[in-house]
Amino acid sequence: MTARKALVTGVVGGIGAAIAARLAADGASVVVSDLPGDAIVEAADRLGLPCVGADLGEPASAKAAMARLERDHGAPDILVNAAGGVRNQVGTTLEEVKPEDWKCIFAINVDATLYLSQALVPAMKAKGWGRIVTISSGAGLRPSLTGIHAYTAAKHALVGLTKQLSLELGPHGITVNSIAPGFILSNPATRRQWEAYGPEGQAQLIKRIHTRRLGAPEDIAAAAAFLTSTEAAWITGQILGVDGGIT
Repeated sequence: MTARKALVTGVVGGIGAAIAARLAADGASVVVSDLPGDAIVEAADRLGLPCVGADLGEPASAKAAMARLERDHGAPDILVNAAGGVRNQVGTTLEEVKPEDWKCIFAINVDATLYLSQALVPAMKAKGWGRIVTISSGAGLRPSLTGIHAYTAAKHALVGLTKQLSLELGPHGITVNSIAPGFILSNPATRRQWEAYGPEGQAQLIKRIHTRRLGAPEDIAAAAAFLTSTEAAWITGQILGVDGGIT
């Protein structure tokens, strides 16, 4: 890994931060990214890693950010797109779904992976080596516990995009896989959801998990470390559930 350069997005959240820390600890040169502002600067300072702030769900912003990244740090061999989430939304009925809320969730959960891949894959092709890991969800395989239509649809779309990119990029030495985390207390949104279950709902969820515990960001980071390694060279197009067996 000491020869590899990685970009990890979504590091203001616990999962992205844990992945960035793990890859850096394994020896990769890591740059982190999230929305511009104090939060990304503070996250980068905590991690001790350089950052590039950008709205990665917006094509022009993503393209400009990737140009700065390559100019200042070199082209990444590894992309882990952990940016995503519910964007502070809550579950609603079908009739209450607003177009702007739908598009907002798709932008960060799906569009960002497309735009980043478009920007970074040419350099990976030139090297004949690359690793792309997306962070999907159990909501990309079944209905979501959040009750948010756009989140469920977006994560299903991300699973499909992951498989399509795998088919296209495999001949160039680039693997593309996705990690589907189970319930992890990694950010304010998941903590609010956990608290909303109440003691009875929390106990029921834990009972469904084979390991009888919630996951930690480090569990996802361990999976990402493997999928971006040389040992995972013949693993691509896979959706790895890291959920304690709940699936």
